[in-house]
Amino acid sequence: MPSRTRLIVDVDTGIDDSLALVYLAASADAEVVAVCCTAGNVPTAQVTRNTLAWLDMCGLSGVEVAVGADGPLVAPLMTTEDTHGPLGVGYAELPQSSRAVSTRSAAHAWVELARENPGELVGLVTGPMTNLALALRLEPELPTLLKRVVIMGGSFDHPGNTTPTSEWNVAVDPESAKEVFDAFESVPAGREPIVCALGLTERIEMHPAHVARLAEISGSVPVESLSIDDRGRRSQASVPIVRHLTDAVRFYMEFHHAQGEGYLAHMHDPFAAAVALHPEMAEYALATVDVELTGTLTRGTTVADRRGFWNRRPNAAIAVATDPEAFFDHLLETVGTFAATR
Repeated sequence: MPSRTRLIVDVDTGIDDSLALVYLAASADAEVVAVCCTAGNVPTAQVTRNTLAWLDMCGLSGVEVAVGADGPLVAPLMTTEDTHGPLGVGYAELPQSSRAVSTRSAAHAWVELARENPGELVGLVTGPMTNLALALRLEPELPTLLKRVVIMGGSFDHPGNTTPTSEWNVAVDPESAKEVFDAFESVPAGREPIVCALGLTERIEMHPAHVARLAEISGSVPVESLSIDDRGRRSQASVPIVRHLTDAVRFYMEFHHAQGEGYLAHMHDPFAAAVALHPEMAEYALATVDVELTGTLTRGTTVADRRGFWNRRPNAAIAVATDPEAFFDHLLETVGTFAATR
């Protein structure tokens, strides 16, 4: 058996983070060492409740859950309940967890776990980078203590989804994103953070047929066909994980439809989670990434220097190509097979 990828996962658990967590729990080649919670899609307290609920449902009740910052380093907190629902998980009604969170903060969890396991842990960040930035302030050597970092965030040569030029996770806390990218200019070649940005993740489109396939693989009945004509309908799926994911994804698809993008859902975070386990799933372009903090119209915009204009070391391997349907085949088979056992 190949060795498992050991991960610190940092989330702002909304709908796509939820599927990412289930995917990691379902993956035999993943070991989730800790999950850190940060404010983003919803406030930190709700992120924590969502995270605990999903981990409990997936049988990961022993995984450390560390609570992080209540807001960005500088800016007021933005949340996005219009996209992810008032509780961050669409129409899903998750069971409440009774277990306690970690006694250490998310930033301390990042630092102490990396020190205890030098060169062994992959960091996966699917929300704002606040916790990671705070961890870097505590331990500037963190970039070389970690095996690698995978980030879902940013937008390069592609429209933003929060402002005309900025992506949500970076737009929520641009200062933290800049601190992270600046810090990772010190890593050796070949260990640059992998960045899964909007230009690629908006091609990871989940459609109703994917949700139906998930039910079929898991043996859940009935196999439901999501439709914009059934706004707000609750799933009757017999398999709990499928039922809750269906209720979450329906809300997400309704949001995208209202934005004129079609009845679909961009699954940014599950793709980043898959890349953390299987980097070969994507092709990459090295670049030096920085973040605009002061632009009147462009605050939160990520800028990639691919030609060396800044005379700075590359600090990102930007994922630029993948096979979306091959990804969904892998995702649905992994999650569906796992869901059948829960």
